[in-house]
Amino acid sequence: MNAGTILHSTPLLDDTIFEDTSILITEHNEKGAMGFVINKLFDRKLNELEEFKHIRPFPLHDGGPVDREHLFFIHQRPDLIKDGTLTHNNIYLGGDFKTAVKLINDRTITEKDVKIFIGYCGWDANELEEEIAEGSWGISETETSFDLTFS
Repeated sequence: MNAGTILHSTPLLDDTIFEDTSILITEHNEKGAMGFVINKLFDRKLNELEEFKHIRPFPLHDGGPVDREHLFFIHQRPDLIKDGTLTHNNIYLGGDFKTAVKLINDRTITEKDVKIFIGYCGWDANELEEEIAEGSWGISETETSFDLTFS
């Protein structure tokens, strides 16, 4: 499995926090895997967080149960947001968050360009592979041209 893989929960995960969940894997190596729930919105918008109360409303996504004290983001605009890490095709993880927020507020970039998450999903070495083998997750690969407007 590579970064860029999308996992879809199976009925084995019904009645858990991962029921009806799709996760974009952004990192996978010998130490484990990291990804973000891409189909669930957080119950507040970015401007509802104290630090960002002066910007325009912008959706936050519920990225997962790990490290819910921090924001993470993926984007497709390395021409505007520097220092991101290429994860797959044209999807970048992180980068200059202050610039990203300014571009969001200026409407230079939109939800099609960037997704901001509270928390993430993480697995230790071989843990995700075991969950896939037991049938908890279905797998699909992302397209070469990937739209960040998730359904």
